[in-house]
Amino acid sequence: MAIQTYTVTGMTCAHCVSAVGSEIRQIPGVTDVAVELSSGTVTVSSDQPVDDAAVAAAVDEAGYALAR
Repeated sequence: MAIQTYTVTGMTCAHCVSAVGSEIRQIPGVTDVAVELSSGTVTVSSDQPVDDAAVAAAVDEAGYALAR
């Protein structure tokens, strides 16, 4: 199992958390997503390492961005 943590910018409410989590859960291999609004962190658990570009694309699709 792989666990990766990212910081997402622009999230301000529960809808933001839901949108980001929903998009990341669609990435193949992802088994769990924990989104923390107060810190802006997203922890992704997966069967194998997930490509950072796939996570960035999912976050972008939700309308937000990964912090660089």
